[in-house]
Amino acid sequence: MSMEPLWGLLQGAKRLSPRPSQTVYKHVEGTQQGCPEEEEEDGEEVAGPPVHFCAMELRGPEPLGAQAGRQNLGLWAAAGRRGAAYLALTALLIFTGAFLLGYVAFRGSCQACGNDVLVVNEDVNYEPGPDSHQSTLYWSDLQAMFLRHLGEGSLENTIRQTSLRERVAGSARMAALAQDIRAALSRQKLDHVWTDTHYVGLQFPDRAHPNTLHWIDEAGRPGVQLPLEDPDVYCPYSATGNATGELVYAHYGRSEDLQHLRAQGVEPAGRLLLVRLGVISFAQKVASAQDFGAGGVLIYPDPADFSQDPHKPGLSSDRAVYGHVHLGTGDPYTPGFPSFNQTQFPPVQSSGLPSIPAQPISANIASLLLRKIDGPVAPQEWQGWLPGSPYRLGPGPGLLLGVNNHRASTPIRNIFGCIEGRSEPDHYVVIGAQRDAWGPGAAKSAVGTAILLELVRTFSSMVSNGFRPRRSLLFISWDGGDFGSVGSTEWLEGYLSLLHLKAVVYVSLDNAVLGDDKFQAKTSPLLISLIENIIKQVDSPNHSGQTLYEQVLFNNQSWDAEVIRPLPMDSSAYSFTAFAGVPAIEFSFVEDGQAYPFLHTKDDTYENLHKALRGRLPAVAQAVAQLAGLLLIRLSHDHLLPLDFGRYGDVVLRHIGSLNEFSGDLKARGLTLQWVYSARGDYIRAAEKLRKEIYSSESSDERLMRMYNVRIMRVEFYFLSQYVSPADSPFRHIFLGRGDHTLSALLDHVRLLRSSGSGTPGAASSGVMPGLGFQESRFRRQLALLTWTLQGAANALSGDLWNIDNNF
Repeated sequence: MSMEPLWGLLQGAKRLSPRPSQTVYKHVEGTQQGCPEEEEEDGEEVAGPPVHFCAMELRGPEPLGAQAGRQNLGLWAAAGRRGAAYLALTALLIFTGAFLLGYVAFRGSCQACGNDVLVVNEDVNYEPGPDSHQSTLYWSDLQAMFLRHLGEGSLENTIRQTSLRERVAGSARMAALAQDIRAALSRQKLDHVWTDTHYVGLQFPDRAHPNTLHWIDEAGRPGVQLPLEDPDVYCPYSATGNATGELVYAHYGRSEDLQHLRAQGVEPAGRLLLVRLGVISFAQKVASAQDFGAGGVLIYPDPADFSQDPHKPGLSSDRAVYGHVHLGTGDPYTPGFPSFNQTQFPPVQSSGLPSIPAQPISANIASLLLRKIDGPVAPQEWQGWLPGSPYRLGPGPGLLLGVNNHRASTPIRNIFGCIEGRSEPDHYVVIGAQRDAWGPGAAKSAVGTAILLELVRTFSSMVSNGFRPRRSLLFISWDGGDFGSVGSTEWLEGYLSLLHLKAVVYVSLDNAVLGDDKFQAKTSPLLISLIENIIKQVDSPNHSGQTLYEQVLFNNQSWDAEVIRPLPMDSSAYSFTAFAGVPAIEFSFVEDGQAYPFLHTKDDTYENLHKALRGRLPAVAQAVAQLAGLLLIRLSHDHLLPLDFGRYGDVVLRHIGSLNEFSGDLKARGLTLQWVYSARGDYIRAAEKLRKEIYSSESSDERLMRMYNVRIMRVEFYFLSQYVSPADSPFRHIFLGRGDHTLSALLDHVRLLRSSGSGTPGAASSGVMPGLGFQESRFRRQLALLTWTLQGAANALSGDLWNIDNNF
């Protein structure tokens, strides 16, 4: 029998049969073996996303329908080829049986997927927009579309132009810039653009009565005045008035530094402390000094803390560095309350406001002071690079510090732009950048503002080409950032009851480019797995042919040890997590080992930033924009939120490892940490149970996916202690917050079992007061606060009451 007629009949049957669908098994990103995922795709085969596929990939036709079968059999009967029909039917049945057997075996492997596998769906079909020429957009399409539109902008020019504009919070020129930013957002394809105005208490120097520094003569009277070479520089929220005392050199001003002074017989109490810039914030330095009884603080930049590369610009020795000293965020005169106009507030101030004065000074003045200090020689690691004799601890001659800053009620403006989501419009992925700056602020805020505007333009262009995210994208330009994230914190305080239910993640663009050697991410643990995935898809800006992930691994095989850092209090991202319970991230490119020298100075210009990066500013800024954009796409388009809720089990385990060191000391007092161990176990079991539920569910079930997403996005909120007052302890997060309820405070307290009680490292930041020994009643209260917050997180992650299974 000739094969040509049979081939023609088969082709005719194929044309008459319904178009088959395809089943595609796709690898799900994770640290362990990939988990398959099933998607139904109608139509032609589309190129897959840039992820690794499972080794087994099955594609084949489904069983034909009854109607199609009748049509095909009719064709076979008409042709008189019953033998061929039976042969084809037999082959089809064998293929279908093998397919179903493979499906069952492959689907079952989901139950063995690793703990970190959270991405359930990357290829999400989008409803095409009216201007779209594409019927379907996939992850690979979105990635390519984003990179194509991002390349059309001019980041470098926006950075330059922004840094040339004066933008001190509350100034007239800042108001003009705010109008320009809003106008720029209004020209894009956004669904909503608006402005929030807050009236906040900011502190400024008194031009008529500048801050002063005098020697004290032998009679105790003010003597010769020392010239403040950079007189406009000051510490916002410093206590005002005069402070007199002998001078003591206190290294970085950390609690452990002040303890060392006491151990050497140099008492900080009643003295003026000379401390170096760096390691901890201005606010933490002043808080530590106040806790140890010091009368005031002078802060200077030491050349040893900055690069001395002759090919890079350096900070002039007559420059001082600006920095606020409020140990907190937001308006310190309305703690816990939003500063809207005409709102009445109780007459209270933030507990983070210092009671001692502080003033920045230049390296030249610090060198002059250090040469006058006597006493023991400072340890080798305390020695800096200022000229003169070796640094000594003191005490030195007497000084009189006078601070005359004044408070002013100031309007600040936050500007918002929104792209509404199509499936979950009430869930917001938020990205923001500080707009204000003291001085030119090229690195501080011009880079972030430029990247924010570029991302708005890019996503607006994507919307015009058919993109519509599942969740809403909220773009924000913050005001008042240089005074302690005032704009972002006031907004959080004003809408806290709404945001903890609706905000998914916050991405900060502040301090994004401070170098080009290393990449760092200060983040909530929930975002670590997603960061790992994203940096595998972004090219390194300074290592051709490598991704960021490959660049990191070249330096350290433990990528997260190289990249991941905790959120600092001086970041706008900190308030989102520690105060509002929203997972947040702030990432930066930094210099290797040395800080960018011009941050918070009059020399933070576009030209100096460009020189410090050796002309690589555009490439590094573009890499940051790519990172942020791909993060936004994943967070706004994945069916299941890519937040790794199991990571907090590892965080607790790490801290418990530190506490275990003191288990013998506690046992001798009849105390135990067993309740913390049990709560951690319950959390891990709840997280694992939720994973199994997700893996056994259909990602196409929108109602079920939304239910899972609500549970996942509130995990961070579960770690805000419900047992302390937000007014008394605004940073209620038990891992990142500040106060007696935190795990770090418990650890500091337990360390007193082996100390004299004169203080403990980290006391100022965790809330432990120096000078107090171990107290059993306080330990029991701390343990209860920590345990029940962790247990509450485990219960909430379990879902419904009847699903809770714990050891309590």
